[in-house]
Amino acid sequence: MGATLTAEIPAVMAAVQLVGHGGLDRLVYRDDVPTPVPAAGEVLIDVHACGMNNTDVWVREGAYGTETDPGSVSTWRRGRSTLTFPRIQGADTVGVIAAVGDGVPADRVGERVMVDFSLYHRPEGDDSLADIDYIGHGRDGGYAEYMTAPAENAYEITADLADAELATFCCAYLTAEQMLDRARLGAGERVLVTGASGGVGSAIVQLARVRGAVPYAVTSAGKEAALREIGAQDVVLRDVPDLAAEVERVVDGPVDVVADLVAGPMFNDLLRILRPEGRYTTAGAIGGPVVQLDLRTMYLKQLELHGSSQGTRTAFRRLVRYISDGEVRPLLDRTFRLSALHDAQRAFLAKSYVGKLVVVPDRHWDAVGAPYAQP
Repeated sequence: MGATLTAEIPAVMAAVQLVGHGGLDRLVYRDDVPTPVPAAGEVLIDVHACGMNNTDVWVREGAYGTETDPGSVSTWRRGRSTLTFPRIQGADTVGVIAAVGDGVPADRVGERVMVDFSLYHRPEGDDSLADIDYIGHGRDGGYAEYMTAPAENAYEITADLADAELATFCCAYLTAEQMLDRARLGAGERVLVTGASGGVGSAIVQLARVRGAVPYAVTSAGKEAALREIGAQDVVLRDVPDLAAEVERVVDGPVDVVADLVAGPMFNDLLRILRPEGRYTTAGAIGGPVVQLDLRTMYLKQLELHGSSQGTRTAFRRLVRYISDGEVRPLLDRTFRLSALHDAQRAFLAKSYVGKLVVVPDRHWDAVGAPYAQP
């Protein structure tokens, strides 16, 4: 049908626009945003559900700093920023293809898809992430009734999962898989996971088991049973007086890999916990991004430190296979209406849940969101 919308697709839509850095007031719900039109090589997706991520909050707050000033208001991407306002955030989009742009087969209309949120800027076969961007930052994302995406980023999913469940996977599990790729986690190895109750942390626990590794979770009290249920061998409470001593007591043997999403004051302890020639990998720093590092610990123990963000096409396709084969399970805590995004972010920041929160456009609430909402 080319790049012209049919009469069934409205000219305007509801969406939440990020209008600048700051508080929740910078997220504005509108019902008169022009519906995007797919360009050549793109698809238009009728959004059914979109998962929430920590990156949404940090980008809104401008909390990424710069290489010379960690306290500076700055967006996610170091160097050249691709964020412009207003921007529709939302990376973990699940929906149905409603229209296609030139060059995309018309028979893709009607497919249920999960969107790979990464904008690779590299040709197929080049897995470098040096200049990567993402949907919801460099272009509009899924906190809307409709969004466009490159056709190659929209993967048809036929697994027996609800749309809201499927929206828990994309960003968290791809980030987790890339972290484990970077650290080369192998079968039989022990991995300590901080922030284990969150989206990425709980994904690491599951994905470590897929590899045949043995995950140990660091979390807050009250979440132990949920983490053991998804595969944690054991759990360490993060507020113990001596984290290193507690890990030594709980973990059956040396720690080969630390997958860290917290950092902050516990960073040095995490390096102490690693065995000689151990590997540290991180994709987040919710406990504080500026840490103390004793380089002597790093070089005397022959440690490897890996920074990681998002993931490759190869890792995403592996994730799709895991979902199709039932090797990973969704951890959906609850859903929120798109018009209640402020409430969703407040709940997200409270961190009193395990897994993911998912936002559903109001027009799909009864069918998609309501079954998973909390009273």
